[in-house]
Amino acid sequence: MRSQPTKRTGAMIAVLVAAVVASAAAASPAGAQPTPVPISADSFTLTILHNNDGESKLVPDPVDGTPSGVLNSTDGFPGVARFVMLMKQMQAQVHDGEGLLTVSAGDNFLASQELGVSLAGSGPLYDSIALRGLYDAIILGNHDFDLGPEVTARFIRGFNETVPFLSANADFSGEPALQALVDSGVLGASTVVTTAGQQVGVIGAVTPMLPNISSPRNVAISDVRRAVMAEVEALTAQGVNKIVLVSHLQDVDEETALVAGLTGVDVVVAGGGDELLEGGDSCLPDLEPVGPYPLLVRDAAGVEVPVVTAPGGYRCIGQLVVNFDGDGNVTSASGKSVGVDFGIEPDPKVQAEVIEPLAAAVAEVDAHVIGTSEVDLDGRRPRVRTVATNLGNLLADALRAAAANRSAGFGTPSPDVGIQNGGGIRNDSVIGAGVITTGDTWDIAPFRNFVVVGEVSRETFLLLLERAVDRIPGAGGHFPQVSGFTFSYDPSAPARDTDRAGDCSLAGDPGSRIREVTLDDGTAIVRDGAVVPGEPVVVATINFLANGGDCYPLAGIEFTSMGVTYQQALADFIAADLDGTITAAAYPAAGGDRIVAAEAQPEPEPEPTTVTVKVVRGDSLWRLARVHLGTGTRWPEIYELNQGKVQADGRSLRNPDLIIIGWLLELPAS
Repeated sequence: MRSQPTKRTGAMIAVLVAAVVASAAAASPAGAQPTPVPISADSFTLTILHNNDGESKLVPDPVDGTPSGVLNSTDGFPGVARFVMLMKQMQAQVHDGEGLLTVSAGDNFLASQELGVSLAGSGPLYDSIALRGLYDAIILGNHDFDLGPEVTARFIRGFNETVPFLSANADFSGEPALQALVDSGVLGASTVVTTAGQQVGVIGAVTPMLPNISSPRNVAISDVRRAVMAEVEALTAQGVNKIVLVSHLQDVDEETALVAGLTGVDVVVAGGGDELLEGGDSCLPDLEPVGPYPLLVRDAAGVEVPVVTAPGGYRCIGQLVVNFDGDGNVTSASGKSVGVDFGIEPDPKVQAEVIEPLAAAVAEVDAHVIGTSEVDLDGRRPRVRTVATNLGNLLADALRAAAANRSAGFGTPSPDVGIQNGGGIRNDSVIGAGVITTGDTWDIAPFRNFVVVGEVSRETFLLLLERAVDRIPGAGGHFPQVSGFTFSYDPSAPARDTDRAGDCSLAGDPGSRIREVTLDDGTAIVRDGAVVPGEPVVVATINFLANGGDCYPLAGIEFTSMGVTYQQALADFIAADLDGTITAAAYPAAGGDRIVAAEAQPEPEPEPTTVTVKVVRGDSLWRLARVHLGTGTRWPEIYELNQGKVQADGRSLRNPDLIIIGWLLELPAS
């Protein structure tokens, strides 16, 4: 193991040289290699190029009116061919004698119309073909398991060269297709990359919530910290003294919290959160950064570890230049996320083998009209994850109708209600009034989710709804879009506290937000927060939720599959049940009153003990304490007041070194 005094010395050197490196990086043009700062004769410079959350955004989708040569915006996607071309250009710009490491931090594909075209054919997925030859290591994210282990294995096998896929805290022995890749050496926990004569260890990790938010089936997930530390020890025992953790924990806050319990990891590349970190020119000028690039987080030994991530969709490439001394200690780290310019010439091979055939197939699907809508259909995030929307209502109605239409043939009772989780609605846009195509239904409902029906006790139904609203006012993918009933809830009441470590068990308060639940025929299920005794509720939903996904309390209940995906259920519902017309009367633009946030009864206002401040650029807990409380040494009081409280963006303060611009923090009034 490396001596910790040497690590601390490296951290102090970093303070002296960081300003020089940062200024050099800021002056570099987009995509240009920042000038390295030599530390000593035996120093080593490593450029890490990284991306995450490509999510099958393969075909270019520019914002209307975006001119060629203009940086990307948050609403457009330049396409994977431009991304590949820029990545190759940036790889070629690394100086002779310096190291290069290129990694993907997970969610390499996503259920979508584009992926559906790939799955319908034989052979490699288009996602695999596009990314061949680009990476030294690829980490598996939660979406890489959405369609089951066989599709995960098919994606990996589609690379015609040996590139390691990594996940240290995953045991694949329960899935033969994936275990075969482990046995062949393609899938593992870590790898060693030799670059410029130096060895760099790379460790992968995936979110412990994987079984609850994806479909890994028999892939077993273990504790992230223990798994990573085991690989650190194994790599250092081999003499590797430069180690990079590439993880997909869903939110860069999770990575920063993890670092506090680690030692021996030099750099962390995060995925899953789609966050922009600022370092020089922004890769997405209209997106507010959540912090600097890189974030510097102290590990368990007090050593500062650079943590980086980047927005996904093949819009940005992270470029981190790390200097090491001869003992493998980080002495400086600087860089930025580089935008994939719409004016970049697409890689010709990817353009010919991926973009052109895929675009033609997608266009054919898009051209198939199934109906019209009189009203704009709202599928935007975070709205589908916080309130009822007309698109959410439409999809929930489609689930209930599909189950009702097929109930006689499957010998099941006709459903009372339909429930769709907001996280399963993927178009993240408003579909304008007018023609509706099969392609629209694929954009809305791309996962391989099947409609299922089962009888759920009223007590379990109440627990389900408590879980469904537990993150309000924050957005959660488990928030329900509903059909066949209405419910009201009190957002100020205690929320259900579910363990997020992976097992979905109750971790604290059972929740008391749900006030009233009434079926459309007037049957009361819950009154004034209490279950009204009676018959079970027959629920139509998707198999992901029925299997306990999103921590819905349905695992173990017998559900019957209706033999139709939720995408096909939606297409059939529009074309047949609605006779091709989505009316504004049935699906009002405002979303209707299926879900109502009840106002809490006013109480006498006590004397204020706290005040609220909004976090702005440059703030830290120390600065807020100094400005508002008179001394920076009172920062722990602010941390204790706000630790774990959910902010409007769904995150919470868990690391005193990381607060987000726009958060509202409580401070002592005195």
